[in-house]
Amino acid sequence: MTILVTGATGYIGKRLIPFLLNEGHTIVCAVRDRLRADKSYLDEEKVYVIEADFLKPETLKNIPKDIDVAYYLIHSMSNSSKDFKSLEEQCALNFKNYMETTNAKQVIYLSGITNEDKLSKHLQSRKNVEEILASNRYALTIFKAGIIVGSGSSSFEIIRDLVEKLPFMIAPKWLNTKTQPIAVRDILSFLHKAAGHEELFNKTFDVFGPEIITYKDMLLQFAEVRNLKRYILTVPVMTPKLSSYWLYFVTSTSYKLATSLVDSMGVQIIGKPSDINKILKVKPITYKKAVKLAFEKIEQNSIVSSWKDSMVSSGRLKNNLYKYVNVPKFGCFKDYKERRINDAQKTIDKIWSIGGKTGWYYGTFLWRIRGYLDKLSGGIGLRRGRTSPTHLDAGDALDFWRVIFADKSQQKLLLYAEMRLPGEAWLEFKIEDNLLKQTATFRPRGLWGRLYWYSVLPFHGFIFSGMINKLVKVES
Repeated sequence: MTILVTGATGYIGKRLIPFLLNEGHTIVCAVRDRLRADKSYLDEEKVYVIEADFLKPETLKNIPKDIDVAYYLIHSMSNSSKDFKSLEEQCALNFKNYMETTNAKQVIYLSGITNEDKLSKHLQSRKNVEEILASNRYALTIFKAGIIVGSGSSSFEIIRDLVEKLPFMIAPKWLNTKTQPIAVRDILSFLHKAAGHEELFNKTFDVFGPEIITYKDMLLQFAEVRNLKRYILTVPVMTPKLSSYWLYFVTSTSYKLATSLVDSMGVQIIGKPSDINKILKVKPITYKKAVKLAFEKIEQNSIVSSWKDSMVSSGRLKNNLYKYVNVPKFGCFKDYKERRINDAQKTIDKIWSIGGKTGWYYGTFLWRIRGYLDKLSGGIGLRRGRTSPTHLDAGDALDFWRVIFADKSQQKLLLYAEMRLPGEAWLEFKIEDNLLKQTATFRPRGLWGRLYWYSVLPFHGFIFSGMINKLVKVES
């Protein structure tokens, strides 16, 4: 079959594609930005990457008509727009209208469990999308899931931050809310096995793990897996706003995502039983086993996707990376340094390992201070780190930078700053003629931008010099 995967660079989409390829399907990946598409797809004969923005109907003509099944995996958990509900509805309507012009026989949508009378605005939006996607021209299959547990998932990383950073927690009362978490591998099993399965046409299924537990239980069981002793006291006086700040300052989440999560976590998420496990021969694993398996992936450095790399975690970038690839030359301040290199491969490896736990090779404590200041001002700080300690692709998050271009064959890495700044900033590393060329570019916005540049100029002298010296140094 020919299968369309929307949200192909997202957390679920990126993991689903290999399953579909293993079954011999031809995959059409719909992405808003080709630069963010996995480079391994270029070597796959059965993968076609096309650019399509479902908020812009005119771009959908790039999607071929001869598709059999389509996955709708577009969500906007922390869209910066206050009107994200209408944006999600418009995306769904544009998708439906175009799918009805194709040969698609089935659309598969991953939604959220919505069995309570009172829903968060995000769960209500997911429910609205379900209604919009219904059609007489194709069959709709809906899977509704709650908390998804897996390496790189937002819930997993937030719980990890809380458990590993706080021996004792004074937490909001919504930690006593009941839920049914499900492992990401089980979600992927449901999704890929459903393709072309006529028994599932025009049906909706709740999918969930075998346990009903509270968020507090999830934290304590996570601690058990990590061999940590943790104590949690829940209090009734913490407002949603305070709860959001609690998550924001303690975990790697953004404030917008923290607000969305707090809004959703007050709603009980319990699924309705069905025969879907039997139909697709899926036996969901327990929460603790899902956590253990997630850490196996982390220890093997084989995290396929992470919510941190999603553009919704971005402080400044929204969609297309192309507009940031060409670093401006006029009206900018630059700090340029070059050094002769002795071992190009070792230097490249160092560049590709920069940030995260590795740090910035020189003056890392100053980078951390800059991160704290950014977070205190409502920015992203250094909270995101990096998904892989050695691998980088365009679109990846890297501390408070975003990878715009990463190509080892061209020996070039370009980063764009997502911290709060009175202007725009780029940091480029490039090897040419046996020289490492390191360029920091800042395009100021008004007087404050210029004052900012001159205020940090004294630090640039030794931070950037120290960094490039470390990058070219051959360790004995």
